[in-house]
This record gives sequence, structure tokens and C-alpha cells, in this order.
Amino acid sequence: MSQVSENKMGSMPEGRLVVTMSLPIMLSMLVQALYNIVDSAFVARISEDALTAVSLAFPVQLLMIACAIGMGVGINVLLSRSLGQKRQEEADAVAMNGIFLSICLWIVFAALGLLFGRRFIASFTDVATVVEMGTSYVTVVTTASCGVFLLFVAERFMQATGNTVYHMITQLIGAVLNCILDPLLIFGIGPFPRLGTTGAALATVLAQIIAMLIGFWINIRFNHDVNLRLRGFRPNGAILRGIIRIGLPAAVQQSLLSLLTVCMNRVLMPFSQTAVSFYGVYYKLQNFLYMPIYGLNNALIPMIGYNYGAQRHDRIHRITRSALLLSLGIMAAGTLLFELAPVPLLRLFNASDEMLAIGVPAIRIIAISFCLAGVSVALCGCMQGLGRSGASLAVALVRQFIVVLPAVMLLARVSLPAVWFAFPLAEAVGFAVALLLYRRQSAMPPEQKAG
Repeated sequence: MSQVSENKMGSMPEGRLVVTMSLPIMLSMLVQALYNIVDSAFVARISEDALTAVSLAFPVQLLMIACAIGMGVGINVLLSRSLGQKRQEEADAVAMNGIFLSICLWIVFAALGLLFGRRFIASFTDVATVVEMGTSYVTVVTTASCGVFLLFVAERFMQATGNTVYHMITQLIGAVLNCILDPLLIFGIGPFPRLGTTGAALATVLAQIIAMLIGFWINIRFNHDVNLRLRGFRPNGAILRGIIRIGLPAAVQQSLLSLLTVCMNRVLMPFSQTAVSFYGVYYKLQNFLYMPIYGLNNALIPMIGYNYGAQRHDRIHRITRSALLLSLGIMAAGTLLFELAPVPLLRLFNASDEMLAIGVPAIRIIAISFCLAGVSVALCGCMQGLGRSGASLAVALVRQFIVVLPAVMLLARVSLPAVWFAFPLAEAVGFAVALLLYRRQSAMPPEQKAG
């Protein structure tokens, strides 16, 4: 099994490799984004207050996912590189330390959710029903976040060893379970209690935990490139530092999405609660489009990392070119969809006339930037695979913080429609920075790229 995975990442034609490794991850992440949309679509049918509560709680989920992704990037890079260098014991140690780190993150977020969940939601609104629903949602998703962190670890073991079909299976299981449990627990169908937004949170965490258990079973049963053994395990400081060193910039990069959402909620709330609800809806629609690109990003990390470990720099450049072409094709199709069909997209969430008046022009303005974002994200995946997470973080800072937030706050003084022009501006600058950093990376001597 190990030899098959090594041959695929080290010898399969680059274009075919990109497609065969990326496609299962793309499909699984599309389904994951779909069940996020299903969550909000069901919640919107409770009330707009319920949709606002979930939108206000969403940054907490984004922050947890950001930490899980950062940890996953660190595991992915170190594990694929160790396998490329034929260091099996080191690869096994990376895997076990990744599990240990994920449990630590779960404990931290469970404590934060219990202690500060209500305070976080109440900082945005004084509407009692929104505060209660939002607090309940945050408490459930943080205390049961073991599913998030351990599921990410199990999936990264599959990705790093080239077993992306198994990754797709676990994602599909989680997505299908969530879609089944959502209406049962939200509306109290059959023997299930009517739990509203709390039911939406429970559906999410139960699906994640079940998928996580199945993911680890698949790794133990079928993924023989990584050996998971609890007996004799001791945390390894050097490996943990390595995972954190590589993964922290990626975690910070993803955390910017959470920070951006918090700041956008603060900017939009003075306009109207509907504006906040729209942004929560839009983010999940955008996330559905971006998921294939994030899937491509995830697939690039082990492909680049493996070939870097094997010193195959010619393959790295060809893999990058194939990934950019695929990314541009996906985002061009997404641009057409968002430009031509904003009303049907918003109607999925029971959008009011007020939300349509805000959302239709906003979606069409932001969609201008999708192709630029696709190139930036793909180049970031290549740089992460080389261990250059700092360069990837720099691009994300430009796209999601340094440019967009000042522009949003400035344009909010003009009008609500003007706010949305901040996003194309930020993506244009981020695109230029991504190209510059990648070209500089390509010009560096190979021995300096992992620094």
C-alpha cells in the first residue's frame, strides 16, 4: 500500500495527479459546504432572529476550523515529507503527536465556549432571543468540538499518504448524517424533540463525531502508510514544535476569516440586522464555491511536500501550473453562477425583499473578484507544501485584513452598497502579492525553501 501511494505522488503525470488527488477532496468539501448551507436554510425557517444568532456564532466555528486546518497543514507537510524521505518511524511519530495536539485544542475550546460563549454573542446584540439562541449554539459546538479536531487529523493522514478517496468517504458520511439530523432535531420530527438552533448545533457535532470515528477506523484498517499505536506514546516536543511552526501561519491565515466576519458583523449591524443575516448567508454561499479551491489547496500540500522531500523540483513546477489552470476554470464558472443567479441563491434561505435588495447587488459586486482569489489560494497551497507557510500567511493578511478591513470601514461611511467594493479591491492586491511571493520562492535555491 505504501509503495502504491509513493509511486502515485512521485511518478504519475502531473496534470492527472492534480485531478485524481484533488477531485475526491473537492467533492467531499463541496458536500461539507452544502450541509453548512442546509443548516442555515433550515434555521432560516425558524425565524430571522434564529438566522442572525447562527450568523453571530459562526465566527467561533470558523476559529475552530482555522486551528484544525493549521494543525492539519503542519501534520500534512511533516508526514508527507517523512514518507517521501522513507522515514517510517518519524512519520508514525508525527501522526501520534498530531492526535495529541488535536485533543489539547478540543479542551481549550470547550473551556472557552463554556466560559465566554454568552459574553461573545451579547457583545453584538441585546435582543434576548438572539442572545439565548446564539449562546446555546456556541456552547454545543465548542464543548463537542472533539469531532472537528480529530476528524481533521484523521483526514490529513489520508491526504498525506495519497488516499484522498477515503477522505471523501468520511466527509460524505458526515455531510449526509448532518442533513438527515438537521430537520429531525431542529423541528422535532417523529420521536425527536424540537430543539431549534440547539438542534442544528447538535446535528453538526453528532455528524462530525460519527465521521471522526469512522475516519480513524478507516486509517487503522486500510491506511498502512501510517501506524497508529497508543502503547508507549510520549509527546515529542520537537515534532509538536514542527507542526506548530508550519501550521501556525496557516491557522492564523484561516483565523482571519473569523476576524473578518466579526468585524463585518460590527460594521453591518448599525445598518440593519438583515444586513448581518445576509452576510452570514453570503459567506456560506461563497464558501460553497471556494470549497473546491480549498480542496485543491489541501491536495497540493502533500503532492508538493512529497516531491520536495524527494527533491523533484521539476514536478513541483508542473503540478503548480496544472493546479492554476484547474483553479481558474472552477472560479470562472462560479463567477457566472453568482452574476446570473443571485436571486435564486438567496431564495434558498427564505430571503425577504429587504435581504434581496441588499444581497443581489452585493453578490454581483463581490463575484468580480473570484478568479483573482482562485489564483491566490492555489499559489498559497503550493507555498504551504514547500513549508513556506509564512508567505502564504502574508497573502492572506493582505486579502483578509490589511486591505479589506480598512476599506470596509471607510466605505461604510459612504453607504451600505459601497461596502462590497472592498472585496474586489482586496483580492486584486492579494493576487499581485501572491504572484510576487511565488516568483520569489521559485527563484530561491532549493535548500532555502524549507526555511
